[in-house]
Amino acid sequence: MQNTNSEFKIMGLNHVALVCKDMERTVVFYTNVLGMKLVKAFDLPAGLGQHFFFDMGEGECIAFFWFSEAADRQPGLSNPRGSLDMAVDFGDPASLVSSHGSMNHFAFNVPAENIEAYRQKLIEKGVQVSPVIHHDNSPMQASDQVNDQTFVSSIYFQDPDGIVLEFAGWHREFSTLYGDTADCQPATPKDVEKYRAAGRAFAMSMAAANAGA
Repeated sequence: MQNTNSEFKIMGLNHVALVCKDMERTVVFYTNVLGMKLVKAFDLPAGLGQHFFFDMGEGECIAFFWFSEAADRQPGLSNPRGSLDMAVDFGDPASLVSSHGSMNHFAFNVPAENIEAYRQKLIEKGVQVSPVIHHDNSPMQASDQVNDQTFVSSIYFQDPDGIVLEFAGWHREFSTLYGDTADCQPATPKDVEKYRAAGRAFAMSMAAANAGA
């Protein structure tokens, strides 16, 4: 995709820094399961903890802090509330919710044609993985098959700390030819009740549909 930023020459991701509870466990997952190379590791000063960097490729890293004093994760706050069971809970739209200021999930860019094979490989490594989700412009914004409007295909799973990870493969660039627009009005706190009402209406319609099935 082309660079559309005229203010800063942002060349992509340098690194993202997350927090783990057990650095040894994290190293095993990101090196043995995901195949990344640990390229930098050091203790922080004053007994604060540790900071490790894993190479994602293309000059980009995913990094982890381990702090000697840190609170435990809380699903629905630090990570999506439905991340306890990726194969079951992630199908519920409400399971996407996490707190303000949280990192909801982290997506690795992979070839779209490899998504199915990568899902099977993760399963063989003992990782619980969501079904393949093909994101598009349909009413529910996802389909179980690739179609003309599919822009990215994804699978979701989690690391040992419950951080939601995604393998995402682009099918095309965003374009108005496929109905992609950026004219959605940004929400503010004043819009909360409007969206909650829409959520209640959706839940009622789904319950009615399930009752009639």
